[in-house]
Amino acid sequence: MNRGGFSWKRLLGVSKAKSRISRSIGIPFTKSGRQRKIGKIVTGGGCLVVMGFWTVSTMTLLLIITKLIHC
Repeated sequence: MNRGGFSWKRLLGVSKAKSRISRSIGIPFTKSGRQRKIGKIVTGGGCLVVMGFWTVSTMTLLLIITKLIHC
């Protein structure tokens, strides 16, 4: 059973500083935290925003190409 251990980072306050910064900017420092945040955005309606962006971008590009062909 792990009973904890000594940590220089905890002693010097690095862990607390990282925690405060990540909470204030809203972006986790850990890889799993960032992946979890992106997953929430995508499944929580963010996917529709991305799909809308790509649809509008594609349509705009097609309109520009057709205008250039007809000139």
